[in-house]
Amino acid sequence: MQQTANTKWFNRMILAGTLLTAGIAINASAAVLTSTKPLGFIASAITEGVMPVEVLLPDGASPHDYALRPSDVQKIRSADLVVWIGPDMEAFLTKPLQQVNEKKQIPLASLDSVKPLLLKGGEDDDHDAGHQEQHTDNAHNHDEHDHHHGDYNMHIWMSPDIAKQSAIAIHHKLLELMPQNKDKLDANLSQFEKQLELTKENIANIMQPLRGKGYFVFHDAYNYFEKTFGLTQLGHFTINPEIQPGAQRLHNIRTQLVEHKAVCVFAEPQFQPAVINAVAQGTNVRIGTLDPLGSKVTLGKDSYVQFLTQLSQQFTSCLE
Repeated sequence: MQQTANTKWFNRMILAGTLLTAGIAINASAAVLTSTKPLGFIASAITEGVMPVEVLLPDGASPHDYALRPSDVQKIRSADLVVWIGPDMEAFLTKPLQQVNEKKQIPLASLDSVKPLLLKGGEDDDHDAGHQEQHTDNAHNHDEHDHHHGDYNMHIWMSPDIAKQSAIAIHHKLLELMPQNKDKLDANLSQFEKQLELTKENIANIMQPLRGKGYFVFHDAYNYFEKTFGLTQLGHFTINPEIQPGAQRLHNIRTQLVEHKAVCVFAEPQFQPAVINAVAQGTNVRIGTLDPLGSKVTLGKDSYVQFLTQLSQQFTSCLE
């Protein structure tokens, strides 16, 4: 009888130890969670050798209208740190992040270091010669301005300067959470900043001959990149990739393709609308593809500079 009791006690201790070990394993697997893949690129440069990075949105999903699954909510709750742009871009994250401690999240667009670098939403259309047609189509005009994410353009990962400030913010937050990793975090940030400057110089040299060559993009997501490297977008088909452009806008773009002698019209991997082929048909305009989310870039310490380089190559391959 005594032996049986001892055996039961021993088994309970083993079970408790197993659960404790499992709990440690769960904690050890906690990660930095980013809303989109490009933010994951930036975070990965800082967390290299310290902790993993997970991306909430699957490849091919758009941050404009993503619907959270129960498993996504669990990831948000269990993450050590959540990095997102803010409610003007990822409205679907606003409610679940109300349940997360503010010390465990970074809304990048709200950072004091990022705010001065934001581009006004209205500026996006200043160089869009098709802008005037929005005032003739009330429904379409309403959709477009609703999607300007408030007053500012929220595709902030396209800006190398904002990416640098985002990396600094992630570094500082992780230092608070895990000061024991200071040396590694400091080294990672320093390496990222050096790589970013070199990459900016290389891309600027590559883009130099392309300045002044006009083109249209399907989805108005590239203003930060274009401003940084002096590219000349003539206009866009839509601000919200989920909303098809109106007939008047397509007519104006078609006219401009001829009048402005645009070199290229860009589609995206996530959106290959037939309207692009239809509008470009019968013109000398080439059709290219831009990937604003870096869907084929693998997360890693060099992934953000790889993303920028890939984007520059996609512009070059069509505009040259």
